[in-house]
Amino acid sequence: MTTKPLITGLAGGACALLLSACAADDPVLRTPPPPALETLHADAQRAAAAGHAEQALAIWKNAAAAYPADKAPWLAMAQFRYERSQYFDAIGHAQEALRRDPLDGQAGRLLAASGLRLSVAAYADLQAQNSLQGATRSEAQELARQLRASVGEDVPPPVVPVKRAVPAKRTAPGKPAAQTGTSDPFGTLK
Repeated sequence: MTTKPLITGLAGGACALLLSACAADDPVLRTPPPPALETLHADAQRAAAAGHAEQALAIWKNAAAAYPADKAPWLAMAQFRYERSQYFDAIGHAQEALRRDPLDGQAGRLLAASGLRLSVAAYADLQAQNSLQGATRSEAQELARQLRASVGEDVPPPVVPVKRAVPAKRTAPGKPAAQTGTSDPFGTLK
């Protein structure tokens, strides 16, 4: 009495196993392995050289999907975008490369250079609109000072506004200038 459910269960399992084996052999259901990463990269470079930017990017995106742990497609896309002054996109792709290899120098350089180019353009726009004043100007100067320090350049001291000297009143020729009564020779300049 208990053998009938056992036999039915074994028969059902055997059928399921056979069906799955048949399905795995079905060429329609099998997905071919992706082309080698080097092949995809070469295809993308050829498309880019032929002026087919969108096709090149699509190939690199497919390569990134097929090889999710590899930084190479992301670096290629970052470089491609940077060379076309598409700095925002270059930043995103460089960050993806850095997620896969935090010490990658090329990705770091692309990220920094793209960010600086966007910053310079934004501050130039502000300056053109006469909006680079007050706190924004001070912050821009401080960031420029930090950037110079980070690349090892001599950092000029912060600019301190100087009070303008008020010219002394002129006296008639031959008359001495009025004495202020102090021993400070620059007292009249204050």
